[in-house]
Amino acid sequence: MTPDPTNRSRRRSSSPPTPRSGSAARQSGPPIRRSDSAARRPVRRTVGVALLAAATVLAGTASALAGPSTTGSASGSSAASRAGGATGAAATGSSPTAGAAGTPELSETTRLADRRSLVVGDRAYAMGDETGLYPASGWHIRGEMGGFWTQPIKLLDGIWFGLDGNWLGKDVAAAKYTSGQGYSRIDYSGSVNVRRTDFVPDGVRATLVGLTLSSSTAKTVKLDVDAHSELMQSYPWDWTAPGAADANLPDTGDYVNGALRFREQGTPTYPNATAHDYAAFVGSSLRPTDNELGANFRGPQDPAVICPKDGTTPARCDDSLVGKGTGGRLTYDVKLSAGQQKTIWFAVAGSDQGSQAAQREYGKALSNPDKLLRAKTSARQQIDAQSAVDLPGDRLLQQSVEWSKQNLADSVQEAHNLQIRDVNEGKDYPAPVGTVQTARWFGAGFPDYPWLFATDGEYTAFAAVAAGQFDTVKDHLKALRDVSDLLNNRSGKVAHEVTPTGSVYFGSNQSAGNTDETVKFPSTVALLWRWTGDNKFRDDMYDFSVRNLQYVYRELDKDGDGWPEGLGNVERTGMGVEKLDNTVYLIRGLTDLADLAASKHDTTVQQWATTRANDLESRFEAQWWVPQAKGYADSIDDPANPANDNTPIFQRHWIGVTPMEAILNRSGQTASPLASTAHANTALDQRETACYTGEFGLFHTGTGATSDPAGNPGATCDPVVSQVKSERSIFGLNTSIMAVAEGNFGRMGAKQQQAYTTGNARIQLDPSVWETPGAMPEIAPSPDSAANIGRPFYDRSMALQAWGAYGILWPVIHQQLGVDPDLGHGKISVVPQIPAGQPKVAGSNIRVGRGSVDVSARLTGKALSTDVTAKGVGAALTVGAVLPSGAKVKSVSVDGHAAQYKLVTTARGTEVQVPANGSHTELRITLR
Repeated sequence: MTPDPTNRSRRRSSSPPTPRSGSAARQSGPPIRRSDSAARRPVRRTVGVALLAAATVLAGTASALAGPSTTGSASGSSAASRAGGATGAAATGSSPTAGAAGTPELSETTRLADRRSLVVGDRAYAMGDETGLYPASGWHIRGEMGGFWTQPIKLLDGIWFGLDGNWLGKDVAAAKYTSGQGYSRIDYSGSVNVRRTDFVPDGVRATLVGLTLSSSTAKTVKLDVDAHSELMQSYPWDWTAPGAADANLPDTGDYVNGALRFREQGTPTYPNATAHDYAAFVGSSLRPTDNELGANFRGPQDPAVICPKDGTTPARCDDSLVGKGTGGRLTYDVKLSAGQQKTIWFAVAGSDQGSQAAQREYGKALSNPDKLLRAKTSARQQIDAQSAVDLPGDRLLQQSVEWSKQNLADSVQEAHNLQIRDVNEGKDYPAPVGTVQTARWFGAGFPDYPWLFATDGEYTAFAAVAAGQFDTVKDHLKALRDVSDLLNNRSGKVAHEVTPTGSVYFGSNQSAGNTDETVKFPSTVALLWRWTGDNKFRDDMYDFSVRNLQYVYRELDKDGDGWPEGLGNVERTGMGVEKLDNTVYLIRGLTDLADLAASKHDTTVQQWATTRANDLESRFEAQWWVPQAKGYADSIDDPANPANDNTPIFQRHWIGVTPMEAILNRSGQTASPLASTAHANTALDQRETACYTGEFGLFHTGTGATSDPAGNPGATCDPVVSQVKSERSIFGLNTSIMAVAEGNFGRMGAKQQQAYTTGNARIQLDPSVWETPGAMPEIAPSPDSAANIGRPFYDRSMALQAWGAYGILWPVIHQQLGVDPDLGHGKISVVPQIPAGQPKVAGSNIRVGRGSVDVSARLTGKALSTDVTAKGVGAALTVGAVLPSGAKVKSVSVDGHAAQYKLVTTARGTEVQVPANGSHTELRITLR
């Protein structure tokens, strides 16, 4: 996946083979309309873990989880105050409550059947709709990307629950859907009230579903549980050769010790296919009173409507053309006491290693769901407690920080025994070149991209380090290195897209690959090293980082001018072979590699990288700046015109922002963006106009004069005639890059950075916009990309996309709070910048290395203050503040005493800097 999946049908994890208009990212469906954002409602939050108010029936015992939710605001509650858990209960069916009152939740009550639900653990995930049904979803294997998965295989299309013949979600309407931190919940009202809670315990290849039943009168209810299998691997896809229909074999089902067991065993008939034994178990610790097996058993979704091969009719379907699953039903008699609650847990578990392995996972899941849920919520509370922020001037952004940290945690995936093979954009299926035993990564997007990508991981890393989630970044980079070296015989080229089976769709030596992700790899290593000071990790990644850039100069600079050739994040008609984003990230990669080399005393590599970085930087502005466009060229060197060697080609793509987004860290110098301050301010002013920016952020390709037959549907802001049409689709990544670029130049005003952080926060948190509460999607409702909620489930962009967190967490933690570690060199600076018009920004437990920092910055009249507490950081600390525009310093004190200080001019503005003494520093600046 890349920031420009609009071209996926050719080289990226590819859109389906059918023609798709609108170029709306990976799902690229037809443009319909801008989302009507109707009247804006305030962000709703339901507070109180309220995971399950119940006595949990489990192997003849009961235990209670958290109590019923309440409605209110928790935006100011501390992470510590939200800590809590569940307590045990006697096996009487009573419903004592306990737990974490104040844990953030977001609830929705409207159009639940049109919204996707999602719960994720590192070894499994599940997607349905918010009524508890399972429409066929996703498009890589059309209609098969939802349901229940454990990498690298799908287990079930869905699981359905019926009470006395009435199916939840169809006959019994869902009243409310709630997203919690690590779980989801659906409430149903009727003669029997039902609360359904779903979560995925980490480290277990299973999803757990708890049904809490209560009735005002004593009764016995008949509970039917339907399950329909679809055991299949995540690759091949619909349009590849071989395809999903070739790989998917018929499932079988049987009844084993109170559970449904489904299996797919055999060997597909195409060359290099191997034998497999996939298995799934579905059941509860209760003993069923009856069971049935058969081809259907999809609850109220029988008989199944089959998704079309092409087009979007019917708009809602239940199974795919390649589906070969089977089904079963478990029936239970459940006795309810008047006014008492009873919870029954169900597990969906599986494995690609056979029935016994699947049964072990099933046993783990049902051994103690209550304990697993407490562990899940406890882990999420710990994530919530890291990089906790207080932004009284922007509570929406504060809330987005909370949920973006959870989105990152929800993106973690793991697979074992990846068989690495180059499938050459779906055209080949060779024997594997080797095996990666374990890979762990940030899944790019759900449901169609929950696998390993280079570009996505490299952008997401900035968000993750700001959130203190270092380990997954390390794992992601190690997985990319391991896969790429096997795939590409240690050439240094980084693989683009790796499915959990180990099939690499794009990015081998024989394919064009993405130049940007190879040149970004050393920078991502350097980023992690600076935030952790982990020299062992640096050393492990160093050789590969050196080979990354050596590969670029060896293979991707045929004309010897230093500007890298090859594909970048955007590929459009008329672009030159040398792309802006590749150039920007190469220059940054060279400076970062030089820094890594210097820390290892590798003077040869340091000088090699520094010389090249200095050369490109010295020529950059003259080559790439286009004055009449008020921006940077998207590419140079048109291959269709040999006489045009390096004439700039300007097409208004989002990559024009990258010179302002990329920071260069040069030894002995103040870090600064690549773009000159004058050009940056001009370009950023231009990008803020209606030609480039819509309601929710930055367009993929801006509007203006064009020779494309489609014409110009929007404003014109420059005289340049482009060869391509505009694409007014707003990706979370594009908006993130704009937010970061604005912050790099201290442009934090309401129409500057705040416009873009608000755009990403709204698509995640605004009930008039969101699809899945709290999940930041891949694409915002845009003029050329209709809102997901109005599209078929098999024709949508991602419900959750990891990279959008970059535009929330990095601007707050690194730019507004000013946390800038360089632990590899034994130092850290904390120099906040308070956005204009806001009184305060603060953060606590911001993880750096093995310690953390707390920071609070205030501006009251002429008094500017920064308070910093460093705990266990073990590095020289500089504390400071960015002065408000035009302000002058009257006096400076540190810890109550007049102090010497430095005034440092940076791209952000003028900084006051002082050395810290001790673990706590109070800086006071009086302005003139």
